[in-house]
Amino acid sequence: MAGHKVAHATLKGPSVVKELVIGLALGLAAGGLWKMHHWNEQRKTRAFYDLLERGEISVVHPEE
Repeated sequence: MAGHKVAHATLKGPSVVKELVIGLALGLAAGGLWKMHHWNEQRKTRAFYDLLERGEISVVHPEE
């Protein structure tokens, strides 16, 4: 029994290129999501001010 060897995974150091590629991909994905969110908020704000300018909505509370 003493002659049996257990197979272990060989641990290597971190791959710098692989980490850079993964970081770049995650950064671009997060940046893209942030820009889509920002563009959506801009669209909502622009629509609000367009309606305000046309007089379809008002920010003044009507007196009763």
